[in-house]
Amino acid sequence: MKVSPSLLSANFANLTPELEMINRSQADYLHLDVMDGVFVPNISFGFPVMKDVAKVCRKPLDVHLMIVEPQKWISQVRDLGAEIMNVHQEACLHLHSCVQQIHRAGMKAGVTICPATPVSTLVDIIEDVDLVLIMSVNPGFGGQPFIEHSVKKVAELRRLIDSTRSHALIEVDGGVNAETGKQLAEAGADILVAGSYVFKAPDPEAAITTLCNL
Repeated sequence: MKVSPSLLSANFANLTPELEMINRSQADYLHLDVMDGVFVPNISFGFPVMKDVAKVCRKPLDVHLMIVEPQKWISQVRDLGAEIMNVHQEACLHLHSCVQQIHRAGMKAGVTICPATPVSTLVDIIEDVDLVLIMSVNPGFGGQPFIEHSVKKVAELRRLIDSTRSHALIEVDGGVNAETGKQLAEAGADILVAGSYVFKAPDPEAAITTLCNL
């Protein structure tokens, strides 16, 4: 299992030790949740913070834009050196065009769907994306309880990917821990995003290893 710890749950008063822990760990990515207070009811951090994070973090950056008009920020995400740029299906009027622009910028294109958005809305884009992120909590705040129906959504998405021979990976974000992570892995998830489970753990590196071994 690939693991992408979410910086949203880290200690922002002292980020360097948190990033050095990520560098030492078995984590595959660092997940960056950007919130604008418009698309979601919260504001997290922006490009000045992410530029400093990118200088310290040696893991590939997995940037998740929970914002309106994410296509306006493709060049800035690219300039961070990000490997993945995740945009919300619900925030993109012209989703296919946005995916094409992300690819032209040299990044992997991810499409995210909120808990109430059906997997079926991805039918016409699934063969063009590198990753689908299923939100297993309502986007906007860390530390929320896991929405159980998300396991069925992962299984449904796995069937869609297999039937279309898409190469897209399945990522899940929200309420992920060892128990829910195991359920998601069995349903077909490829990447787990974990915030509180990692950064609030007594031993964050061990928590990451636990998820990697699912």
